[in-house]
Amino acid sequence: MTPHRRGAGLALIAAIPTLFLLVFFGWPLAALFVRAVESSDGTGLVGLWARSGAGPLLAFTLAQAAASTLLTLIVAAPITWLVARVRFAGSRLFLVVVTLPFVLPSVVVGMAFRAVFTGPLSFLPASLGGALDDAGPSLVPVLCAHIFLNVAVVVRVVGAAWSGLDPRLAQAAQVTGAGPVRAFTTVTLPRLLPAIAAAGALVFLFCTTSYGVIMVLGNGRLRTVETAIYTEGVSYFHLPEAAALSVLQIVIVIVTLVVARLLARRAGVRGKFAAADRPSDEPPPRPRGGSRIAMGLTIAWAVLWLVLPLAVLMLWSVRPAGAGSWTLDGYRALGHEVNGITPLSSAVVSLSTAVLAALLAFLLGLNVAVAVTRLRGPAREAGEVIATIPLGVSAVTLGFGYTLVLAHWPSWLANSSLVIAAVQALVVMPLVIRIAVPALERVPLGLTGAAATLGANPVRVFATVELPVAARSLAAAGGFAFILSLGEFGATSFLARVDTTTLPVMIGTALNRPGEANLATAMACSVVLVIATALAVAVVEAVRPNAGSLL
Repeated sequence: MTPHRRGAGLALIAAIPTLFLLVFFGWPLAALFVRAVESSDGTGLVGLWARSGAGPLLAFTLAQAAASTLLTLIVAAPITWLVARVRFAGSRLFLVVVTLPFVLPSVVVGMAFRAVFTGPLSFLPASLGGALDDAGPSLVPVLCAHIFLNVAVVVRVVGAAWSGLDPRLAQAAQVTGAGPVRAFTTVTLPRLLPAIAAAGALVFLFCTTSYGVIMVLGNGRLRTVETAIYTEGVSYFHLPEAAALSVLQIVIVIVTLVVARLLARRAGVRGKFAAADRPSDEPPPRPRGGSRIAMGLTIAWAVLWLVLPLAVLMLWSVRPAGAGSWTLDGYRALGHEVNGITPLSSAVVSLSTAVLAALLAFLLGLNVAVAVTRLRGPAREAGEVIATIPLGVSAVTLGFGYTLVLAHWPSWLANSSLVIAAVQALVVMPLVIRIAVPALERVPLGLTGAAATLGANPVRVFATVELPVAARSLAAAGGFAFILSLGEFGATSFLARVDTTTLPVMIGTALNRPGEANLATAMACSVVLVIATALAVAVVEAVRPNAGSLL
């Protein structure tokens, strides 16, 4: 194929996802900028930020994100060691347990820690989050929930780098007299620092854009930039202030995303050189002696942080705090209407919307991945950056942008579930790209070259060689797209109408209505989502060819 025809083909492949990004991503963000500038009453963005209290909001947002990031790195450290350096029976199941919190809807995570701090930990002082429903605002439950959500990010990113390090260097240090701790701190840790920094930047990004957790656990008194956008735009209908805060959030996200990308690139380069020194067929060692004890303690540590909150949520759904008896009222209420729709109907909406969103994200993401793997140099770099920007932009910011844009759309389209599916696809498409690109790059060049030599055109080479080789990874990408679409809450909470209410939005609706019955319904809906997500993650991990990074 001539270079001219090859370039035209790549442009055609990239055209559809580019148009999709312009309409469903660029347009809402542009609308936010325009609304913020046009409605500033001469005060400008700075004046709107001052009017909305952006300074204190920004300080608290960044402080809680920094604290959450540091604590997540500490909690995840032993779990990362176990995943990266120890081979044991049940390791695949353990990875499912580690991954599940990251893909759970944030509102469900908030419900789980609400159950923990109003139940088993209700004896704690109010300053530590005890008796959460009756206490003043406490940051402790929020920090714990952020740790729970983001441990998988550290395990996946740092674990992938750690498993690629040549263990012989640390072994050589021990032979020369260094103890295990000194060998780790002087040989292994320095080589992991880029990956740790990259994981920390991603966790910081996710915590700055945290919405469902703050909404559920903040009692309306802990406010970040993210929650203030919703409050100003929806509760108070202060659209200029909400738009100005959205612009501020976009700036925060872009800066953090650029830093995360630079650090991730450094981690990737370091990992490639390290992996090249390690025999490809060398498996992680099986635990012996002291390693068995360390493995047991680490599994217990993981259960404490990652399993216990979900177990408490399930228990409290049938035995609420203060009830003193077992009840299935929350599950019976799944057939009763909440704000005009039943939870069971919302579950059907969630499933159908998630399937459509996953299919759309998969097709668009695969198009981008094919184009990116064929590009070289600055063009490839630009393609990857543009395609993955939606990963970091706040879903709440995006949702608010849509409230401005949809006002100009026909009502039949603006109120359609197709819009929700498109937005959910936009949110999860970067994940599909991040899994599909490495999968396509792992296809041996000898196979594609041989097929081309035998006369197969590029389309046939892709269909008969690349797709079959990368099929398991691509299936996992589609599975994760479905899981994350199923639990998307931030943008969907702006777009959902009565007949398009998804289950995460239903949980938020039930929480905003007073009464124990509504709380029981929210608990039961949360358990349903946990079970559905856990089953989906188990299937995806069974298909997934390796335990590499999702991010």
